[in-house]
Amino acid sequence: MNIDRLAAILKQAAKQEIMPRFRRLDEGMIHTKTSAFDLVTEADTNAERLITAAILEHAPDTLVIGEEAVAANPALLTSNLEDRITIYVDPVDGTANFAGGLPLFAVMAAVVQNGEPVAGIIYDPMGDDFLMAEKGCGTWQVFPDGRRVRMKFADPVSLAEMGGAASTTYFPPEQRQVILGNLGKVRMLAGYRCAGHEYRFAAGGSLHFLAYGKLMPWDHVAGALMMRECGAHVARFDGSVYRPGDTDGGLLVAPDKDSWNELRREVFTV
Repeated sequence: MNIDRLAAILKQAAKQEIMPRFRRLDEGMIHTKTSAFDLVTEADTNAERLITAAILEHAPDTLVIGEEAVAANPALLTSNLEDRITIYVDPVDGTANFAGGLPLFAVMAAVVQNGEPVAGIIYDPMGDDFLMAEKGCGTWQVFPDGRRVRMKFADPVSLAEMGGAASTTYFPPEQRQVILGNLGKVRMLAGYRCAGHEYRFAAGGSLHFLAYGKLMPWDHVAGALMMRECGAHVARFDGSVYRPGDTDGGLLVAPDKDSWNELRREVFTV
């Protein structure tokens, strides 16, 4: 599917199903999945339904794997990605922010062909702009008026000067304690409860690292591709290449391999 057509579908879902519900959710429209930090709303389910139907209308042979569809049918997560085109969809990334009325959420999609990520989109409904990447073509911010700006990851700095974002929620408790202590070695730590916006922020050169303990493809396939396309070093904690089928092993993003190795050795000692 053409990336611009896919972007238009995400924008349509946001306009039709997400934004009309922002700060208008009644109590019965918000539900807990696995914890108080893992929520789903009517905006998530309705937007995913619209996105899936629109993709299949234009590309009926595509396998669409959405976050809420997997919640209902976990077997989808182990689908064979070879010899086909798969599109991962996160209808509302940052649902807890959305449900709490915080304007920091995104709509994301990643296109995988024969098991390899080839395109990614992160749409910000509040700013009405896109972060977009195609393999080998760089990462771009696309504004409502059509203006495009190429993104570049931050240049390397010393560990003591680094600022980044890390989601430590899904590390085992003993590892989380060590990592949180080690993060005192960097200058600044942030956590936005929205991987989409963390990837957007990093793509603009405003963060020196990103770290995640849990990998769901709708959260990270698009963002990892974007980070590579804007010059970052991206790998799982064991140094291996992150692939769409990976759901564990963590993910660490840094300006270059030397910075990655230093962060892995000094901070993320998992």
